Amino acid sequence: MIGVKKKEDEFYVLLREFSSKIVVVSETLQDFVNDYTDVENKAASLKLQETECDVMTHNILTALNGSFVTPFDREDIFEITKGLDEIVDLMEEVGSRFIIFDVREMRPPARVIASLIVQCVKELDILFRHLHEIKKNNIAREQVIEINRIENEGDVIFRSTIHDLFSHEKNPIELVKWKHLYEQLEGCLDACENVANNIEGVVVKYA
Repeated sequence: MIGVKKKEDEFYVLLREFSSKIVVVSETLQDFVNDYTDVENKAASLKLQETECDVMTHNILTALNGSFVTPFDREDIFEITKGLDEIVDLMEEVGSRFIIFDVREMRPPARVIASLIVQCVKELDILFRHLHEIKKNNIAREQVIEINRIENEGDVIFRSTIHDLFSHEKNPIELVKWKHLYEQLEGCLDACENVANNIEGVVVKYA
C-alpha cells in the first residue's frame, strides 16, 4: 500500500511542478509586454521555457504510460497535462507573434490581459497545490470558480478591446495585427479555464 500511495503522489508532484513552472512563464510574458524592450531576447527566453515545459509534459506522460496506479483516471491526467502544455505553447506563441509582426510599440490592453493571465495561472497553481486534497475540502472547487471568474473578466475586456480596435484603428495592417495578438492573449485565458474545467470534472468524480 505504501508503494501504491507513492505512485499516486508522484503524479501530484509532477503536475504541481509543472503548474509552478507555468507561473514563471506567465511572469516572463508579463515582463515582455510591460517592458517592451530587448524583445528578441525575451521571446527567446519564452521559447526556452516552452521547451523546458515540453520536457515536463513528456515526463508526466512517460510516467503515466509506465504506471498501473494513478490517483485518478488516466484519461483525465492526460487531458490535464496536455492542457497545461497548451497554456505554455500559447504564451510562447504570443511572444513570437510580436516579433513576426514587427510590433514597435505595446498597447495598454495587451498589458491588462497579460496581467489577467498571470492571475489565472497563479490561481491554477494554487489549485494544483491542493489537488491531492479534493476529498478533504473544497479548495480545488473554489479555485475553479475563481479561474472562471478571471476568464470571464478577460472576455469582457477582450470584447471591449476588439470593439475599440475596429472603431478607431485606421491602418488596416495594424488592425489585423492587433486583432490577432489580442485573440492570442485571450486564448491563454481560455486555455487556463479549460484546464480548470477538466479538474472540476475530476473533483465531481472523486470528491
